[in-house]
Amino acid sequence: MTVILNTWIFEKDVKQGTNQAQLVSRVKALGADGIEVRREYFKDLDREFAQVGQTAKEAGLIVNYSVPDVVFSEDGSINPKLMNYFEEGKILGISKIKFNTGHFDKFDGDLQSAFSELPLDQIEMNVENDQTILSGKVAPIKTFLEAAHEAGYPGIGYVYDLGNWAFTHGDAIASADALRESTNYIHLKNTINVNGELSTSDDLDEGVYDWRDILTHLPREVSFALEYPMDSDEQIKQQINLLKAEIGD
Repeated sequence: MTVILNTWIFEKDVKQGTNQAQLVSRVKALGADGIEVRREYFKDLDREFAQVGQTAKEAGLIVNYSVPDVVFSEDGSINPKLMNYFEEGKILGISKIKFNTGHFDKFDGDLQSAFSELPLDQIEMNVENDQTILSGKVAPIKTFLEAAHEAGYPGIGYVYDLGNWAFTHGDAIASADALRESTNYIHLKNTINVNGELSTSDDLDEGVYDWRDILTHLPREVSFALEYPMDSDEQIKQQINLLKAEIGD
């Protein structure tokens, strides 16, 4: 199995000034196979992109890229920043890039032409269910993915984010079943519900979801990322081992 650590895990350190390039060696020491960097965490983009790319290459780590932006703008047009994000990804040496779908419902162009300039033969593009009604429901995600595949882009896929289903009141199991065939990547986090107030757990075994059962509805031959803040390396290692015990090392 492939275990990725999303840098949200290190939120406390990032807030105290640690940059993502400095986290690469820590991710390696924790025994993960890769790091998923978050665009919103970069401060000096050009310098830190190069540093992450070089450090991760030397460490033999996979790099994935989480971009908090949409594929389709409010008017349905292709986001003009997409190519720039892919160019950033090349500097980082990424394997996967992740977006939110956005307003595909308003798109009236030709997907084959719209995506023709993107380096999709080099970098795997995925969309994720986020915590919004627009991009966090099964139907619009499935509609976009089916259209992309019909347009000749079968590699465009989906990131199943377990914890986000609670925020959009989705059925985590039904969603897994509906999007299983397009799932290229799985983000794991659990959600705590206290009298309707939702928060992200720091332990996969604490929250509203039986994550082990949900994984039986998803492919096993994909990468798995842990994506929730944790306070110590000891806790991170414990959560990595928890996941490996279920999936298999």
